[in-house]
Amino acid sequence: MFVAIARPAVEPVGPDAVAVPGSPAIAIASPRALHARLLENAAQRRLRGLERRRSNRLEDADYWLHAAPVAVRKACALRAELRLAPLP
Repeated sequence: MFVAIARPAVEPVGPDAVAVPGSPAIAIASPRALHARLLENAAQRRLRGLERRRSNRLEDADYWLHAAPVAVRKACALRAELRLAPLP
């Protein structure tokens, strides 16, 4: 039995390692870029939690508001591990 492999209807734009096989790999981020991404994730999680709280979705809000400090702790651990200047 022969099965034809069809191309997906939507092609990803830019590097996306999990979108389709054979897509370009994501470049390894520098330590400072990784630190910045962790802090950005923490900010997005906090904003998402506040949005859920305003929508009266308290279980979701609690999850996201408790997830934000986890990302900050990871960023602090990374900063300490790489011996970057401490944050004020």
